[in-house]
Formats: sequence, structure tokens, C-alpha cells
Amino acid sequence: MSGRNKHPVFARFYAKVAGPAMDKAGMGPHRDRLLADLDGEVLELGAGNGLNFGRYPDAVKHVTAVEPEPTLREYAAQAAAAAPVPVTVVDGRGEALPFPDASFDAAVVCLVLCSVPDQATVLTELYRVLRPGGTLRFFEHVQADSLKMQRVQQVLDKTIWPLLAGGCHTGRDTAAAITAAGFGLTDLDSFTFPQSRVAMPTGTHILGTAVRPAEGTPE
Repeated sequence: MSGRNKHPVFARFYAKVAGPAMDKAGMGPHRDRLLADLDGEVLELGAGNGLNFGRYPDAVKHVTAVEPEPTLREYAAQAAAAAPVPVTVVDGRGEALPFPDASFDAAVVCLVLCSVPDQATVLTELYRVLRPGGTLRFFEHVQADSLKMQRVQQVLDKTIWPLLAGGCHTGRDTAAAITAAGFGLTDLDSFTFPQSRVAMPTGTHILGTAVRPAEGTPE
């Protein structure tokens, strides 16, 4: 385990404060949309403390939940024991997923691609472990629409934000990165969350589905 995956202070803050606060602000319905109608073998990357586990539909055969941060992985293992579908929590990093090619019917990323060190490599790995025709479900905060907020995000991402927020970046163009990895976007919703009178650098979110084509691999 590399040291950059150990963020115990942020992990405890997220598990005890930030995660519950987001759900209180209305994140639950977005999690439900993210996971709706999934079935088969599912990979969840960056499972955190397991806030999604209780929302997986019954048609899901098994969830393999990857979490590199030890403190969050411990919380996730506890949540897995109470999940309505079988969940196995494992150590691992998105840049080198420990699974054979074409292992999963679907992959889920929820507020994860903002914080991985190498977004392009992670998405290439997700493409690799999905079966042809498999789906990637994503819910991420991303680059803002306004140029003014984009400038704010650029300053934050180059200075203090990643240090404070466990490696998080506020202004990534994640939808473009998904398509660059070879996925085809089939559904994309962009919205502000949480609703606030004051614009936030992490307020712009996307939620949607992308598909690994039934034939071919990314160039």
C-alpha cells in the first residue's frame, strides 16, 4: 500500500461527517439513480465506507468493492455485512485493478474519479475489466460551466484543495475522459448538488451511464 492511499484523518471525517451530511442534503436519490436496474457481477471502485451498499437492487448477483484507503475499507467491510446483496470488500487501486479482463457486467464510480491520481489509466482499467457491452455508471463532481468558477477550480486544484480533501480535484472534465477511454456515453445528466445560494467549486455534478462497445478495444 503506497502512502498516498493513506488519509486516515480525511477518511474519518468523510465517514462520520461529510458522507452523512451529503445524504442529509439529498444525495440518496442520486445514489438510487446511479444504481437503478443493475444486475449481474458489479465492480464498485472507491467504495469509501460503503454508503452505496444498501441501495443495490436485488438483481445484482455480487458486488466487488475496491477501496485503497485502510480506514474507509474497514468501515466498508462493516457495511458489507448488512448489505442486501453479497458484497466483498478488497484492497486495490484503480490504476492496476487485480482482476482478469472482462470480469464484470457493470462498474460503478461514485465521487471517485475526482481523486484518483491518474484518471485516464483508471478509466482504461475499468474498460478492461468490463465485459464487452458492459456498463459504467458514474456520479462525479466535475468542471464548472462558468469560466469564472473554472478559474477558481484551477487555483484550488493547483494549491490547497487536494491536500485538504484526500487528493480530490474540483475541475476535472470527467465526461470527456470517459469518452477518451473508449466508452460510449448513453445517458448524461448535469446538475448542481447540493442546491445552494452560493456557487461552490464542487457543486457541478454529472450522473450517467457509459458502455464498453460490444466489439473492439480502445486505441
